[in-house]
Amino acid sequence: MALGSSSLSRKLLTRVFSVYFVLTLVVTATQIIAEYTSTKQQIEDELQTLQNTFSDSLTRAIWELNTPQAVSIAQGLMELPIVEGVQIRDEAGNYIVDFGFTAPKIAAPVGLDGFRNHAGGLFSYSFPLVFEFSGRQSSVGDVSLYSSFEIILGRIEVGIFFLIGNAIVKTTFLIFLFLTAFRRMLSQPLNAITEQMQNFDPENLQDSKLNVEVEDDNELKQLQYSYNQVISDLIESQTKLRQTQKDLTTANQKLDDQNLLLEQEVAKKTAALSQIMLDLEAQKDELLGKQLTLRQEIDNRQYVEQELRKRNEELAGSMDTLEAAQQQLVDSERMASLGGLVAGIAHDVNTPLGVGVTAASFLQERIKSLETAFNDKSITQSQMSSFIEEAGQTTALLMNNLNRASELIASFKQVAVDQTSEAERRFELCEYLKEVIQSLKPSFKNTHHTIEVDCDETLNILCAPGAIAQIITNLVMNSVMHGFEHKVNGHINISVEADEKTVTLKYSDDGIGLLPEHLDSLFDAFFTTKRSRGGSGLGTHIVYNLVTQSLNGQIEARSQTGKGLHYTIRFPRR
Repeated sequence: MALGSSSLSRKLLTRVFSVYFVLTLVVTATQIIAEYTSTKQQIEDELQTLQNTFSDSLTRAIWELNTPQAVSIAQGLMELPIVEGVQIRDEAGNYIVDFGFTAPKIAAPVGLDGFRNHAGGLFSYSFPLVFEFSGRQSSVGDVSLYSSFEIILGRIEVGIFFLIGNAIVKTTFLIFLFLTAFRRMLSQPLNAITEQMQNFDPENLQDSKLNVEVEDDNELKQLQYSYNQVISDLIESQTKLRQTQKDLTTANQKLDDQNLLLEQEVAKKTAALSQIMLDLEAQKDELLGKQLTLRQEIDNRQYVEQELRKRNEELAGSMDTLEAAQQQLVDSERMASLGGLVAGIAHDVNTPLGVGVTAASFLQERIKSLETAFNDKSITQSQMSSFIEEAGQTTALLMNNLNRASELIASFKQVAVDQTSEAERRFELCEYLKEVIQSLKPSFKNTHHTIEVDCDETLNILCAPGAIAQIITNLVMNSVMHGFEHKVNGHINISVEADEKTVTLKYSDDGIGLLPEHLDSLFDAFFTTKRSRGGSGLGTHIVYNLVTQSLNGQIEARSQTGKGLHYTIRFPRR
């Protein structure tokens, strides 16, 4: 029987040709796109070259109000094969030339520059017309040169036909080669094997063995050998089965003799079992009495179990209430931290803004004085020089303070948004640590505390940045409030090391440290050494939860009295 439409070779050929066709289609399309992009770039370069060729003549024609000459140059540009349209505007934005296929007229400021894409396959290159006179430059208009998709297609048409023809020829040859090889090496041997296996005769096993001509020692050869080996084993098994049947007949005769003896023995045992049954009935009555007593005891235990279950449910409800209260306290602590950050940033931003307002007011007064002198025609060179010098100093002061305020607000904005969100994103860790520290500086600006960051500038990680910001904020504020309580020149060091899988962040300060008995409870909720001064005891507990839950990491702490507090945080780099 011939192989059907669902044969292995047909399926294999279909899948191979499908993959090859898709791959050929993708490669051909990629080559066409690359050819199109390259040709478009060449046309763009040629349009830029036209700027160098016609810019000076067009500029002089428009400067001299010689519109016919500009029109003539535009007509000459239209004769070029790559130019589909030309638009020329004067310095007032009025169109003095609009030839060929162009985009709708616009009211944009004069001085357009660069490439733009338009509807209908058009794209343009615009460049300004600048006239230089006595060392001064003056814009007299601009020019837009248009080209189109049809021009690009005309240049690459032959190449596209060649690519498609090449792909068709290679595909046709590959199909012919695969069909010939599959028919000779797979389909024909499989047909022969299938026909011989269908002629299997269980009564004549020796003649049912496969005999197929296979050139190579491949899987089909191994299949033929294995099948013939199974037939040989089956022949041997039939021989053993016949001998076993003979042995079984002899054994049945012996079994009949044993059955007679067994029946006699069963009759004797039945009499003995009757007596045993009578004894069991008596024991059964005794067991029923004990069972009644046991049932009463079980009822009592079930009652006690129900009472215990009620108490457990009440305890579970209490635990849920406590966990909700704890979570609310943790959220309150986070918002309190963010509120302190807002207050510090607001106070620090007011200073540069106040200086900026003062500088702007001073500059406004000086401008009014200069304007009065100008109107009275009494302005002198010394007054003008003094104004220019004062204006330069004032604007420099204004820009420095506004830049400082902008940096503070930008750092606070990123850190504040991250602290109120648990979303993950990819970011540069070193730059982000500096932003967090920048937002915390108002909290200890009246001290001489310093924070040093040692981190690879290019270290890039994926996690929730809000967790990093909250961890650094809590650790720094703990150092300022507890470690540097009687110190104005504390030092904090933050170092980061990373390999392909893990980020290790080490935080240390040179504060007063912790007692050994306090170190064991450092990460417990509500543990604080400043409870009488308003401490909540949630700072390090929040840090522990953020490291272990948000970052899926680990945190360790070590300290000696008078030698500061040291944290080691490890979490996946991802």
